[in-house]
Amino acid sequence: MAAAGSGFQNRTFPDQPHAAALGRPACTTMSLAVIHSRALDGLAAAAVTVEVHLANGLPSFTLVGLADTEVKEARERVRSALHHSGFEFPLNKRITVSLAPADLPKESGRFDLPIAMGILAASEQVDARRLEGHEFAGELSLAGVLRPVRGALAMAWAVRQGARRSAGSGAEPGTGPQAASEGTAPRTLVLPAASAREAAHIRGVRVLAADDLLQVALAFQSPAGSSRPGTAAALGPGAAAGALTRPLAPPPEPRAPAAAGEEGLPPPTAPDLADVRGHALAKRALEIAAAGGHSLLLSGPPGTGKSMLARRLPGLLPPLDDDEAMETAAVSSLSRDWSLEQWARRPFRSPHHSASAVALVGGGNPPRPGEISLAHHGVLFLDELPEFSRSALESLREPLETGRVSIARASRRAEFPARFQLVAALNPCPCGHRGNPLQACRCSPEAVARYQARISGPLLERIDLLVEVPMQAARQFATAPAADDRREASATVARRVAAARALAVSAQGRPNAALEAHETLARAAPTAAAQALLDAAASRLGWSARSLHRVWRVARSIADLEQAAAPGGGLARRPVDAQHLAEAIQYRRG
Repeated sequence: MAAAGSGFQNRTFPDQPHAAALGRPACTTMSLAVIHSRALDGLAAAAVTVEVHLANGLPSFTLVGLADTEVKEARERVRSALHHSGFEFPLNKRITVSLAPADLPKESGRFDLPIAMGILAASEQVDARRLEGHEFAGELSLAGVLRPVRGALAMAWAVRQGARRSAGSGAEPGTGPQAASEGTAPRTLVLPAASAREAAHIRGVRVLAADDLLQVALAFQSPAGSSRPGTAAALGPGAAAGALTRPLAPPPEPRAPAAAGEEGLPPPTAPDLADVRGHALAKRALEIAAAGGHSLLLSGPPGTGKSMLARRLPGLLPPLDDDEAMETAAVSSLSRDWSLEQWARRPFRSPHHSASAVALVGGGNPPRPGEISLAHHGVLFLDELPEFSRSALESLREPLETGRVSIARASRRAEFPARFQLVAALNPCPCGHRGNPLQACRCSPEAVARYQARISGPLLERIDLLVEVPMQAARQFATAPAADDRREASATVARRVAAARALAVSAQGRPNAALEAHETLARAAPTAAAQALLDAAASRLGWSARSLHRVWRVARSIADLEQAAAPGGGLARRPVDAQHLAEAIQYRRG
């Protein structure tokens, strides 16, 4: 059997005593081609080896390797695509296609192109040696046209991560424990044109785009051309040289958020914080949440601006770095919910309150990412929080702590990243007017208690900032803003947030909200007064250890913001003082 990466072998066995004893022919010719591809397995995009074997015998086309219905249907698509592209289909051969590893489920039509290339290589219609170092994926139409596949970004991300692991192990390309699955690192991806435009956003991975099967096959024929009759021979031996496009260029570097009208920079895409009148406390909480990556709960009567505030949080967050942008786009590509315009933008997801637990955390067969994974490195906004089902809300508890979600099924298990920033909004009671000075509440105490009990204590404990958004007088919005109204724009706040986030990342490698419990106190470096204040508050309010750690993290973010706003703040982090801790305790009490 050919080794992975060998591409093609043609074997002849002239001396077979056992075959002669059985009265069978002593000489048998086998042709075996090995093509590399990938199957979607969460974000991993596991490597798949497509082995195509042609042998004498009754004509048949067998496909093995835990293939789903869509993959098995590739037999008819590949047969028709080869015929319409002018290639010969080995009708007089017994064709066996194995998708390894055999215990990994394979789905969708992404294996059409590697199966077709395997048949061409095994039948010597393309040069199998030139296929080495490439991975193929693409669905074929009956006419041989390549159609885009889901998860192209995830495939390129997996190739990049495999190359990093190989480089980190110190092994030579194509050697070591990763060689059998990853081969030479990194391989070149050959994809349909639309999928290639997505995959090219992953830096460090070479991508080639093609429109149809003929274009791919011509590029991998021997320089002397093909001896078969048809289109390729008519085009001549030089046709293969430029059959594939050049590697697609990576996108431009993501730029920092800029104020509208700033020379040389585009206006911000997120709504501006300057549009919000009043609500100084809520705006301050929004800034702290952006600086430290903290979760936020906004409570208040209907129409106070809770949703308006939440939708302005993405405009305050720092731009995604290269790794974050690539990982976020790779996750989004798994659900076909990504476009080129979203590159390097913080995701903002706002599912309806009728969403199920599966819609939020992910699921299905095969497993697909849910809203919390699609909001990775971005914001998940849950409006009307008590209206979500209890099971949906409780499913958020573990991902809020770990930043990952694991979806287990009887036959497989998939893991997706879920480092999202939760922002939730709710009314204080069923009618919404409890505590509203402008309108009386109609709810009984029992109705209010039942309504608030829809959100469990363990979930509330995982939310860092609890803020009330009060009702404001209508006359405040009836007139145009005064000339001396000094409401800050999102770009101004974003600069402070970026500076505070840079302090945290330079000191500990991640935002304050992502700190582990054992390092929270060490990073806070509190003064004696701050420690005494927290001890007294925790004893009086009956906080758990989780609540204590979350208060320290919020206080650390407040101290970083103060240092970032001060002239000449420097990079040496200042300790958390009592005033920082007092503000953090205020947000914890709600």
